[in-house]
Amino acid sequence: MKKLIVIGGGAAGMMAAAAAAGENCKVLLLEKNEKLGKKLYITGKGRCNLTNQCEVEELLQAVCSNRKFLYSAFYGFTAEDTMAFFEKGGLRLKTERGNRVFPASDHASDVIRTLAEILKKKKVEIRLGAEAAEILTERQPGDEKPRLAGVRLSDGRVEKADGLIVATGGLSYPSTGSTGDGYRFAQEAGHKVTPRFPSLVPLEVQEEWVKELQGLSLKNVEVSVADGRKELYRGFGEMMFTHFGVTGPLILTASTLLQKRLSAHPLNLLIDLKPALSREQLDQRILREFDQSRNRQFKNVLGGLFPSKLIPIMIRQSEIHPEKPVHEITREERQRLICLTKGFPLTVTGLRGYNEAVVTRGGVDVREIDPSTMESRKVRNLYFAGEVLDLDALTGGFNLQIAWSTGYAAGKGYREKGGDYEL
Repeated sequence: MKKLIVIGGGAAGMMAAAAAAGENCKVLLLEKNEKLGKKLYITGKGRCNLTNQCEVEELLQAVCSNRKFLYSAFYGFTAEDTMAFFEKGGLRLKTERGNRVFPASDHASDVIRTLAEILKKKKVEIRLGAEAAEILTERQPGDEKPRLAGVRLSDGRVEKADGLIVATGGLSYPSTGSTGDGYRFAQEAGHKVTPRFPSLVPLEVQEEWVKELQGLSLKNVEVSVADGRKELYRGFGEMMFTHFGVTGPLILTASTLLQKRLSAHPLNLLIDLKPALSREQLDQRILREFDQSRNRQFKNVLGGLFPSKLIPIMIRQSEIHPEKPVHEITREERQRLICLTKGFPLTVTGLRGYNEAVVTRGGVDVREIDPSTMESRKVRNLYFAGEVLDLDALTGGFNLQIAWSTGYAAGKGYREKGGDYEL
């Protein structure tokens, strides 16, 4: 019986172990944390957006780096396959806005429990608190390239193996154990690792008053980011203010496009607070609000237009005196309010770091990996899966689908070397 070691008990590692385990393959899963799926526990705000229920072409369109590399993996294990895998394991699912798939219970722990039960049924040996220190390779007579020999653990023990899947994650949320071990393993095995950056991260802004808006969520707004006259991003959806800037789905998506530009200088972000209304329609709306409250002060008539937390900022930024009766507000002042509503300005100065990044951009160079099996082109029987690879996507369940699909491809790829396959 062949022995396969999987390093990493996250999404890609658990899927790889499940896909590889069988009568002809004994699987040992090494996880340096005290429990499996530590990062999965916090994904989707603890709910775990485990995939996006869409066609493969839509999955591919959501990929930011090395889209073509994932063609085989995505078609080999689709979003529907992911859902069927978990449902077969006893996990009830639900699909929400944007085709985002969650466990029906809204608990990420149920996803991990389901995976753990599947691994148990498949007789995968799970060793918690076991940290890999070094990948061991050997070259036998006649070999064109080295082959996998085993793993040296941090306590000095050696685990011999016929194959190895590295699924250690990236650098995002290092508190969950994502400390870049896989990159070192890859480099020691002769692989190139591309530069890494935090991706899908909140944005920092220059304006100090943003702290006053901390916790305010805005839905159905349009956000655009520009470098001078060049528009870099435009999107519609939901965002939230923080003590340092802005976050939320719209902002995380925008962050994937801004890394290089922000290293040079700040960027301009505009929020259209009323994207469903044209400037003319908004003007009519404001005139109606003013007409109904002609003798009230400006500060007291904005409740029908903006969230209460935003009103003091809108007053200051519009430069209209808060106590001015609305019947005295001039057309010029009203136009300033319209411009501010249709283009609420912020100055983006930077991205947050790995502690708040959903995923890592960059990683093991996919040109040195077989896209069908995830096997290394440098070392025989060495595989890579998940975030350790130079692959990342937009928010919405797409990054976890990368983990499931590449993990499945790696596990299946190794097992098929030894005979029949059935998941």
